Amino acid sequence: MEQFSEYRSKIDDALKRELDLYSWSEFYSPLRYACDGGKRIRPLILVLAAESIKIGKVNSSKVDNDAFMAASAIELLHTESVIHDDIIDEEDLRRGKPSFHVKYGYNNSILTADFVLGIILNIGSKLNNPRVSGEISNAAIKMSEGEMMEIKLAKGLKVTEDDYIKVLEHKTASLFETSAKVGAILGQGEEDEIHAMATFGNLLGIAYQIHDDLIDWNNEDRLFNVLVKKNDQSKEFVDRMEKLYLSYSTKAKNELRKICDCTPRKHLQHLTDLASVQF
Repeated sequence: MEQFSEYRSKIDDALKRELDLYSWSEFYSPLRYACDGGKRIRPLILVLAAESIKIGKVNSSKVDNDAFMAASAIELLHTESVIHDDIIDEEDLRRGKPSFHVKYGYNNSILTADFVLGIILNIGSKLNNPRVSGEISNAAIKMSEGEMMEIKLAKGLKVTEDDYIKVLEHKTASLFETSAKVGAILGQGEEDEIHAMATFGNLLGIAYQIHDDLIDWNNEDRLFNVLVKKNDQSKEFVDRMEKLYLSYSTKAKNELRKICDCTPRKHLQHLTDLASVQF
């Protein structure tokens, strides 16, 4: 992630500006804790997508403040989901430190997540772009649906690979897709460019989550583990899933061919190489 340090610094600055608006609040310190240490991959995708599209329009990749405000909203939505996920999954650690609910308690966790949604709504009003606000809202809905699907499926033993992918599409890939799509919208892309970016984000999000599950399947008790156990923890199944993630990653990279060749697009292409990029 070192090559993206300048981008991440700008994203962090934008996120800090949004959070500092609430320095008066009881939620301010907990929010800073919740946002600290993230890799900012989703907002990074948004900014790179915006630059990739814009450079083909005006021969300049410089994006305005709206892109960074939208990127902050995306990171905050991810943060809100992480707070809830760690409670549901009973995770005690996040980013090498106590999970939010471990440090602040369950009641504060629920209230902080609600407060975060209020901040996201406020950012949406400042963007003054109904389509962008609608896409972010749609991602929040899909993410919640994905979490509910996973909870129900994990209770049984009739999970199929199709079920698993459907959960990933909702719970993880929806925010990747929205990040890339919102970036393309703010970059003033044509509809075919916006669609290509959205598809790229969706495919990358699925690849990312399969890759992440493959790394940690023996240490975590999640939906992927149910599938592994159902397949008798066979090496053949794990190998098949690795090929599946590589397939989604390749498809994501191919979608970028529909976007003009430029440095930001090359950065997005590099993000599809999940074996070398640590999220």
